Amino acid sequence: MKTVTATRSESRPAAMRKKSFWTIFKEQKTLYAMSLPFIVVVFIFNYLPVWGWLMAFQNYRPGKGIFEQQWVGLDHFVALFTDEKFYLVLRNTLAMSLMGLVVGFTVPIAFAVLLNELRGSAFRRTVQTVSYLPHFVSWVVVAGIVSKMLSVDGGAVNQLLMALGIIDQPIQFMARGSWFWYIVTGSDLWKEMGWNAIIYLAAIAGIDQEQFDAAKVDGASRLQQIWHITLPSIAPTIAILLIMSIGHLISIGFEKQFLLGNPLVVDYSEVLDLYALNFGLGMGRFSFGTAIGMFNSIVSIILLLAANGLFKKFTKHSMM
Repeated sequence: MKTVTATRSESRPAAMRKKSFWTIFKEQKTLYAMSLPFIVVVFIFNYLPVWGWLMAFQNYRPGKGIFEQQWVGLDHFVALFTDEKFYLVLRNTLAMSLMGLVVGFTVPIAFAVLLNELRGSAFRRTVQTVSYLPHFVSWVVVAGIVSKMLSVDGGAVNQLLMALGIIDQPIQFMARGSWFWYIVTGSDLWKEMGWNAIIYLAAIAGIDQEQFDAAKVDGASRLQQIWHITLPSIAPTIAILLIMSIGHLISIGFEKQFLLGNPLVVDYSEVLDLYALNFGLGMGRFSFGTAIGMFNSIVSIILLLAANGLFKKFTKHSMM
């Protein structure tokens, strides 16, 4: 009798979950229908082109069908992993990604929390608006602004440092490779900090205000309220965004590096996407460029799954 009872109790939740899913599906069928066009778009532009990975195993030549190409197996991957340039650009990619993850991920959280603590609503809205406006400025304009401010010919930064007596002559910021990673990280932080803080502000706005009222009655300071109420309440949001950021560690694009870089700092500015563009498509080596993109995608998937598994195990927060 105990065995039968236990079996029924174990099978009941599964049946309830299945019934609950179909009940929700029927109730929200309009929302599911609205999301269908987006699913189709994602499938067409993100998943359907994956068949093009076949080019990485061929010596692809334009003008021939995909199955008429010469098959070369793993030759392009061997060439990739034996190229010293590949490890140089991989170092640059990981360095700028990790710096962006440490700075560009944590600062928006702190900014959102501090912005939420401002008393004046008008001043808070003004600061928030001003902070996220750079997001809508293209990287072409941002690169021009950064280059002009760091210029040795009347640049605002050099002028300020010389006026304060910190330096005697202008510094060539854009010609020092060891500084390039910091320039890219700082530029990206200025451009995206306000925009990235919006989702945290939305999460904070959803916290039950009764928790703060109860904390005030207990004598908790504002710092204690942040530490014990605000941050734990938005922890699931932070975890999900952090998992997604880890999944994009080596997929950082190339716009910032391409626009801010120059021949003097090429050993620090070239990343994987630029490497694929210059030594793949730029030289007509389409299969080699595909191999680079395939490596990039597979590593990103592995990082995403690994981060999701670790967060699910240790924090109970995950994407799936």
